[in-house]
Amino acid sequence: MTSSPSPSPCCSCCCAADNAAAPVAAPPEKWWPLVLAILLALSAEFVGETALPRAEWIAPLLALSGIALSGTEVYARGWRSLLAGRLDINTLMALAVTGAFLLRQWPEAAMVMALFTLAERLEGMAVARTRNAIGKLLEMAPETASVLRDGEWQSRAAKEVRPGETVRVRPGERIPLDGEVVRGQSAVNQSAITGESLPVEKAAGDAVFAGTLNETGLFEFRVTAAAQRTLLARIVQLVAEAEGARAPTQRFIDRFARYYTPLIFAAAVVAAIAPPLLYDAAWRDCVYRALVLLVIACPCAFVISTPVAIVSGLARAARMGILIKGGVHLETGRKLTRIAFDKTGTLTHGKPECTDCEVFAPERERAGILQYAFSLASCSDHPVSRALTREPRLKAFACRELTAFAALPGSGIRGVIGGLPLTLGNRRTIASLQTSTPEALACADALEGQGKTVVFLSDARRILALFAVTDTPRLESREVVAELKGMGITSVMFTGDNDRTAQAIAATVGIDVVASELLPEDKYRKIAELKTPRIADKKEFVGMIGDGINDAPALAAADMGFAMGVMGTDAALEAADVALMDDDLRKIPKFVRLSKATHAVLAQNIAVALAIKGIFFVLALSGIVSMWIAVIADLGSTLLVVANSLRLLRHGAEPGKPLEK
Repeated sequence: MTSSPSPSPCCSCCCAADNAAAPVAAPPEKWWPLVLAILLALSAEFVGETALPRAEWIAPLLALSGIALSGTEVYARGWRSLLAGRLDINTLMALAVTGAFLLRQWPEAAMVMALFTLAERLEGMAVARTRNAIGKLLEMAPETASVLRDGEWQSRAAKEVRPGETVRVRPGERIPLDGEVVRGQSAVNQSAITGESLPVEKAAGDAVFAGTLNETGLFEFRVTAAAQRTLLARIVQLVAEAEGARAPTQRFIDRFARYYTPLIFAAAVVAAIAPPLLYDAAWRDCVYRALVLLVIACPCAFVISTPVAIVSGLARAARMGILIKGGVHLETGRKLTRIAFDKTGTLTHGKPECTDCEVFAPERERAGILQYAFSLASCSDHPVSRALTREPRLKAFACRELTAFAALPGSGIRGVIGGLPLTLGNRRTIASLQTSTPEALACADALEGQGKTVVFLSDARRILALFAVTDTPRLESREVVAELKGMGITSVMFTGDNDRTAQAIAATVGIDVVASELLPEDKYRKIAELKTPRIADKKEFVGMIGDGINDAPALAAADMGFAMGVMGTDAALEAADVALMDDDLRKIPKFVRLSKATHAVLAQNIAVALAIKGIFFVLALSGIVSMWIAVIADLGSTLLVVANSLRLLRHGAEPGKPLEK
């Protein structure tokens, strides 16, 4: 039997995707060898500074033991890099420590290696912390589910439950799978998935998500997705993939480090040999100074600063209910100049509601007329008819028996109730009946001017009533448009509706630019037009937000696509770069602010690392700093940028208040 080779150590975040997608409990790292290595380095310093017997061989033995305890892995990685023909952090440190040891700077050689290993350990802990913010999501979904099989409730592994089966959830339990409530009702805390801070009431027909907490009532739901395809599993998978998509700054740092390290090595070689050859300087002092330069120039802070910031930002976004499919989108979201909103299901609820009800008959006949309308509407599954059956003023009545029912395609419905022929339909249908009620037609004109759809209830002689139906805007739509405008981002509305309805909705939410009566290919073309600069030499960065299959081409064409995570179709979610997990448009300004904060942190990290490196580089050339100070400066700059990056995990939180959702 042959054992599989162990993976080579890696100090980057590239393996985050595997770790997040299938988290494995890694054995805890042992700290005692590192602590002992530091104690041995201190002991070597103490022995070297005292006149103890045999100090000339005890000090190097102590230092060598410390290096063996803390630096074998660094040497191994450095050696592999050297054989591969490249210079990296491990190669620089291995050369510096070896040189210090050969120069008989034994305590410094041991302490440098121990402190460098300590810095790597702390960096790994920082990255692990940000990954755990995502990885812990998987632990929220229960491993078992109470499923109805053979007429009884059985406890089964969640991964064995198939779509279509019925699962029961008690109060206080977490929901094991995605599904649709079929019986019972409850309040569900789904903040971990959608970012909503308050529990959401669930009843028959409502969607529930794996990992969310059932708080109050017992309910049953029909499973709609297998365990590996739940919204929770998809979030973890997409964030894992996102960690592997390197942001622009990260790609820049990678290229920078590729050239930076060989240049620093060349500079150290020149610093070691040029002064003795040109100015007769002491070889020992120059070589030592060159080794200090290698330690100072170690690009740890550069390499670690970007991935920690990006992963922290992705984790924070996920906790806010914003799923970002890559660091590139997180960093570049700050560039948005225009956002195109789909109307139906995005700016509006996507579900028509009855807003107006007018009866043109004496008060004593009002109840009967409303009952006629409810009875007719109940026989149709058209969205407008369903809106009427949800209207409280109508559904208070019981359905009456309907005969001679007929559907009028594109026009309405017809039937006879109690011997009275009735028609429920649009203006075209009423016109064909030659029924005329001037008061009703004037009222219809006014309502249609507001962008509403009007349906009439008529008998054979006159219009009895009319109802206005509209897809109402989301409460937050106007707030979001105004907030984006304050950030310098122009909002545009796309819709397939007629222009009068589109203009009415746009005026309600505060959007000035409207494109109506669009087919999917028209939306795609309009995105290209929006990318055309309004001002010479100024690039437009265009976003698109939608929820339907017809939005997918435009989402893919936009510089950044946003999809509604709950109402959005699979096609929209696949085409988009960012998903709003609770369909809350207020997450868009939050995303832009988080993007700006992430970019600011990345810039701060680079500036801090460069400043510290530059200062100590000059001091090292002057011979002022020792190797101890050099490695402490490198450790300090690394920890500083890591701490600065971790601030993103609390972006948007006020002191003493819960994190922004």
